[in-house]
Amino acid sequence: MPWHCHMHDTMGLPLLVLLLPLCCVSGLPFYNGFYYSNSLNGRNSGNGHGEGIFNGVKLVVETPEETLFSHRGANVTLPCRYRYEPALLSPRPVRIKWWKLSENGTLEQDVLVAIGLRHRSFGDYQGRVHLRRDREQEVSLEIRDLRLEDYGRYRCEVIDGLEDESGLVELELRGVVFPYQHPRGRYQFNFHEAQRACEEQDAVVASFEQLFRAWEEGLDWCNAGWLQDASVQYPITQTRHPCGGLSLAPGVRSYGPRHRRRHRYDVFCFAAALRGQVYYLEHPEKLTLAEAKEACQEDGAQIAKAQQPPEQV
Repeated sequence: MPWHCHMHDTMGLPLLVLLLPLCCVSGLPFYNGFYYSNSLNGRNSGNGHGEGIFNGVKLVVETPEETLFSHRGANVTLPCRYRYEPALLSPRPVRIKWWKLSENGTLEQDVLVAIGLRHRSFGDYQGRVHLRRDREQEVSLEIRDLRLEDYGRYRCEVIDGLEDESGLVELELRGVVFPYQHPRGRYQFNFHEAQRACEEQDAVVASFEQLFRAWEEGLDWCNAGWLQDASVQYPITQTRHPCGGLSLAPGVRSYGPRHRRRHRYDVFCFAAALRGQVYYLEHPEKLTLAEAKEACQEDGAQIAKAQQPPEQV
């Protein structure tokens, strides 16, 4: 029987790859600031002139409005700058904090905190993040070796004493969304099993935003599947009787949140956009999975994953 093999090259792209253009950072920044006026009795302002009172000084944090796009394994910089209005005569010591906002019920993640030249990173970001300070009052975050889980919204916070201000940066990764079904048939996964199934395909459970973009690109699938927020949904581009009937408009249809352990569905996974060619390897005998993997390796390739359809150029 034929097996699908995947030959790496630099020309092909897998089906359903979301070819999302890299958005340029606009020259129009997002301003998120406030005015404050307080007496800092006994506190050295650090500007060399003994200014201890901030009267009508505005702390402004600037981040791009546009979503940034990158891909797994790349390095990306999340831009962030701050300034004062009116400008101060000399710099003040500030504390910088970056964290990733919660997505659909997940916990917020601390990424990095810094005071002066000292900084600390947290969790899976340790050793992969640092501040870029190429310009005065720049506190951009560079993330190296991007992972699939790194997509989401990040907050850049500047803290000056008791005052603080922040801005948001949204990061998306290029990739492919694909439905995945248990080998025994449809609707076999609870949410936790669905997570493991995607991981076995070198993927993660897709977010609603990723599924919606795939639907915009033409993904049509009648079986409902888990998403990252533990909701169950499915994308329909062509209405038909078996998929909710003809009265409903095309779109991403939702069953809403489901119980993570009791309810069982398929799953939508998200994987990195891969390059390569998928082809059938003919063999005179039936092969086990282990034998199929070995046959692909002998042919100078590797066995394809679920997100890599055949006849890919």
